[in-house]
Amino acid sequence: MRSAYPNPYDRINRKVEEAADRLERESAEFIKYLNNEVVPAVRQHSTKALRIAAEKLTHLADYMDNTRPSSKR
Repeated sequence: MRSAYPNPYDRINRKVEEAADRLERESAEFIKYLNNEVVPAVRQHSTKALRIAAEKLTHLADYMDNTRPSSKR
């Protein structure tokens, strides 16, 4: 029985091409997932963290204002 690939390297080349095509498709899907799902979630959580930090800093500033020595008043 004769092989569909007369040269043994033809089969290897075909497999490499198939793997490269699949990698290209899957990497495009992965980038799409990152852009559509991960980036918005990170931005949302980052802004929430910044708002919490700003609130805590406001509380710290208020505390520092309220606990100043009375000699300078």
